[in-house]
Amino acid sequence: MKIQVLLEQKIPGLKSRKIVQKLTKVLKDLGCKDCELSVLLTGDRHIAELNQRYLKRKGPTNVLAFPMSGGPPPLVETNLLGDVVVSVERAVDESNESGESLEETLFRLLIHGILHLLGYDHEKSPEDATLMFKEEERLLALIKEM
Repeated sequence: MKIQVLLEQKIPGLKSRKIVQKLTKVLKDLGCKDCELSVLLTGDRHIAELNQRYLKRKGPTNVLAFPMSGGPPPLVETNLLGDVVVSVERAVDESNESGESLEETLFRLLIHGILHLLGYDHEKSPEDATLMFKEEERLLALIKEM
């Protein structure tokens, strides 16, 4: 398993190594033992650019997920799951609103993005939204004490 983490914005007390350790546990639990994942923690400006360029949506969002499946088959076989991009600024705002720690909010968003990469979609139906929310909570509990 390979997880690449790029921190465009530093988060006090949260290092790439800790992100890799926690997400490795999440991915293994989800059955993704040999997959590759790319994670980018960035700011509102960069995520807004990505949101506009790839999804034609204006403004920043909290998390974007870019799966490597669902398009034409790659020329070479790959275990690349995809990319998850999180706005640290949105995470700070959500953390302040919810009372969660910033770290917990960041991992909630990262898990949310990973679930999207695996095909979960909370916008399909209320049932799908409930299923995705429950899975997010289960996975957060799995890594909480790490």
